[in-house]
Amino acid sequence: MKLLFRVVAAVIFIIFFGFALKNTQEAVLSFFLGYELRGPLVILLLGFFATGAIFGVLAMMPTVFRHRRDMSRYRKQLSVIEQEQELVRQSLARAPHPDGI
Repeated sequence: MKLLFRVVAAVIFIIFFGFALKNTQEAVLSFFLGYELRGPLVILLLGFFATGAIFGVLAMMPTVFRHRRDMSRYRKQLSVIEQEQELVRQSLARAPHPDGI
């Protein structure tokens, strides 16, 4: 499975590298108020991809923190339940059997 993953990763890298080599022409990105950014097309695309990935991760953060908080709460509840079960087991082990065994 690792070998398959590495082969797929190498193929994707070669495709993206070829894309970068083919798109070296200069591109102009125009902003409001007359600002513009000039640079190779592939660099601009990489910058926007990275920015989008960062915004995506930041958008997921509240959900991740909420899940972690819930997980911590559930672990504490599970610990309490396990302690209660252990107390019940101990009390059952100490209780005399009705058969007298």
